Amino acid sequence: MNEPINTGRRTQSRALITLATLATLVAVFYLEEDWRGRRAWEQCKAQLETGGIVMDWNQYLPPPVPDDQNFFTASTNILLRFKKAETEAERKALAQCVWLSIVYGTNSFPVFESAKNKPLAVAQIHLLPTATASSAARANDLVLQLHEPGSPEKVRNLLQKAIGQSLTGAAGFKFSELQLSKLTPAQIFLSAEPPPSLAELENLIPKDLVTNIGQLRIEASGEKSTFEVRLTGVRITAAADYLSWSEQYAPALEEVRAALARPYAVIPGDYSRPFLRPIPNFVALRSIAQTLAQRAQCDILLGQPDPALRELTLLHDLCRMLTHPPAGKPVTLVESMIHVAITGLYVAAVADGFRRQVWQDAQLTTLQTQLQAIHLPPLVEESFRDELVGSAHTLDTATPTELHKLLSLHSRNTPANLWERLTNPDFWLLQVAPRGWYYQNMAVAAKLEQKPLAGFDLPNDLIRPEAARIGNAEVETTLRHWSPWHLWAAIAVPNAFKAMQTTAYNQNLVNEAQIVCALERYHLAHGEYPASLEALRPQYCDALPHDLIGGQPLHYQRTEAGQFLLYSVGWNEKDDGGAVALTPSGAEDREHGDWVWSH
Repeated sequence: MNEPINTGRRTQSRALITLATLATLVAVFYLEEDWRGRRAWEQCKAQLETGGIVMDWNQYLPPPVPDDQNFFTASTNILLRFKKAETEAERKALAQCVWLSIVYGTNSFPVFESAKNKPLAVAQIHLLPTATASSAARANDLVLQLHEPGSPEKVRNLLQKAIGQSLTGAAGFKFSELQLSKLTPAQIFLSAEPPPSLAELENLIPKDLVTNIGQLRIEASGEKSTFEVRLTGVRITAAADYLSWSEQYAPALEEVRAALARPYAVIPGDYSRPFLRPIPNFVALRSIAQTLAQRAQCDILLGQPDPALRELTLLHDLCRMLTHPPAGKPVTLVESMIHVAITGLYVAAVADGFRRQVWQDAQLTTLQTQLQAIHLPPLVEESFRDELVGSAHTLDTATPTELHKLLSLHSRNTPANLWERLTNPDFWLLQVAPRGWYYQNMAVAAKLEQKPLAGFDLPNDLIRPEAARIGNAEVETTLRHWSPWHLWAAIAVPNAFKAMQTTAYNQNLVNEAQIVCALERYHLAHGEYPASLEALRPQYCDALPHDLIGGQPLHYQRTEAGQFLLYSVGWNEKDDGGAVALTPSGAEDREHGDWVWSH
């Protein structure tokens, strides 16, 4: 009778012993992993602090600033527009804020499209006998013979004058100097006997005529012996029309200009948790930056340098809100790269002014001062440091559920409901993972995020591409294999290689633009460019910026055509003699060839 009872007790005892053993093993596993992880993190943290990185997130919190001296609290309009809405109440308030509501694609500034209008005739060709052609022409008409030497060049000049200049704006829209919808066709009187064929007339139109806005073709008109040179495929906005349309934003831009005079720019909010801190509205920043750049470009097209400089000054000053004075931290990598991008728009518009030769000495001096104040590498380097510390603090303080949400947002695969979350392996991994794995992730992420810092040589004002390449390769090698220690690192470590290359390229443009301002001032005074850059000092510049890549002087030479060649050796760290490398699509290849100033 006792045998079954004893057997049952022995079975229960074994089960309890097995469970106890298993629980002990699990506890030992967790204790060991926690100890190993904490030890790895403490060693990593000590190395980082020895290298000069302050790992206490509290040291990155911005100090309180007076509302009456803070850009972001200058008005309700500014706070709503330039702070990213995080709550439903903020999103509703922003939706009702029409102030500075610039959203391309929904705003309808005037656009001229040849496909929706009558054919755009830029010139008429009249075939007349030789004796009649000259007598029929007026002062501004072109009279020529079909096979006369230089005829194509004369036609090119006439057509370019009739069409006017054009440029591509900061947002990709094309702008024209003239009102093409009101274009008066140029008149060409062509003497040719016998009358030329259509193919012969087409040969008269230079194939390399760059209108940048459409295609030229010759068609017979309704009149005898008269042909029209028509411009097709045109979709463009007249500079005057865009300026008139965007004038609706002038009061808001003035409000921004006044607010930027305040010494501080700190978004109100809680910065204690990096992943919940307030951030700027990057869409709004992009829209206002593109609008200011395009207004400046349109003023440049119309030969109005003073209004153009006013818009460029606001565009230059707009970046102040991204540097968070007075503390200058914390700066996210996204913020620093938006700063780099806005700087690119600014320099591109300044360069348009050089190409159109609208800047005079007073404007060049102001632009030169603004350019000298731009230092992108320290800002981007600081953002890498801030991201490193913020990433570690996030992993140390966020709950598993919060971390899973951040991981999901990064992968663009946010669980739609509770069931999807509960059946997601990453969710459970974060829930049951030993705390030591979190520390291991912190150590791996911090070590990898530190790699880009080797590419910055701020004391010598250099960026070192080879160090960036090595760091990028180490990051890719580490993250190529899945590991529970890499789960957070895979999303926390940014694409530093591309960020550094873009930073170096745009800062190089800034440095070259400083020199070009001095070159243009020299040219205005002497009627030619100098034989060497040393001739610019000290009257036109105090110091010459060096090449960020390698630290040597930027390459300069005066060309036989009376222009100049100015370039950096570029990302390949090799002097290619001023040759620009192109991608298969025809775009500039920034990893090869030289970085050449285009003018």
